[in-house]
Amino acid sequence: MAVRLDDIDYFLAVAQHGQLRRAAVALGLSQPALTKALQRLEKELGFTLFERSSRGMTLTGVAEQFRQRMQVLRASLGEAIKEAADQHLGAMGLLRVGVSPLYAQRLFVPACLQLHAQRPAARMKVMINLNDGLIAALRLGDLDLTINALPGVLPDDLEAVPLMKDDLRLVVRDGHPLLARRRVRLQDLLDAEWMLPGPEVAARRSVEARLAEAGMPPPRVAIEVNNTAGQLSRLLVHSDLVSIMSEAMLDGPTGQGLAPLPFAEARFTRAIGVMMRKGHALSPLARRFLEVLRECGRQKTVGASDAS
Repeated sequence: MAVRLDDIDYFLAVAQHGQLRRAAVALGLSQPALTKALQRLEKELGFTLFERSSRGMTLTGVAEQFRQRMQVLRASLGEAIKEAADQHLGAMGLLRVGVSPLYAQRLFVPACLQLHAQRPAARMKVMINLNDGLIAALRLGDLDLTINALPGVLPDDLEAVPLMKDDLRLVVRDGHPLLARRRVRLQDLLDAEWMLPGPEVAARRSVEARLAEAGMPPPRVAIEVNNTAGQLSRLLVHSDLVSIMSEAMLDGPTGQGLAPLPFAEARFTRAIGVMMRKGHALSPLARRFLEVLRECGRQKTVGASDAS
């Protein structure tokens, strides 16, 4: 017996609609083609499926039992096909993303939720690390793309897509003696004590370079952290330490009780974006995620403009 699957579908459609014409319209077939399919199925099964009358088409007793079994089996087959397709897409649709801790909640999480809703079968591996660790993993091919602060000079082997702006600011507590001065200058930080990330972090290197440009010695680091000052911001609130913090963090709960130093050299222009290996073609899934990230970046930029 060589029963065709589409003939089973045609039979179930006619049984559902009760009329050949309605079933043909629903299936997008001509009535003669549908009639031929039913005849072919009846020949393979060896019994009549429908009793035809002016009022429509009624299932025979044997065909009614056949219909019940076929509906269950056809539904199971459809589920099996979908499950296999989802597993295949999941295996083929692996996206490896590196994320800076500062932008995990701000950019990655909303973009990831959108992607999951659109591509539920896709899988994602996420590395949360500082810029240097992310770039190293990207170059090794362990990551498809990263979400982080873009370096001032992009390496030749990498390319970037800017998403949003998030400048760094030198910050102190509200009521800090420096804020009481009529005019604050970079040289006023000569005797300051700092809380800064380690020398491997780009923000720390930016501070050191800015001081060096002004002919000043490196910052006197009293407290060194392995990331940014955000998680230890209460130390800044209850001391006279100087630190560096992103504007996004400063404008949020972490920045309560803190203030940016009011001079031009205390601001470090910075773009946040996606980095990829140059010449390496992104998968369709990675390209879609990049589109979602761009939209999230536009929303954050508009939101920041509306709030200002």
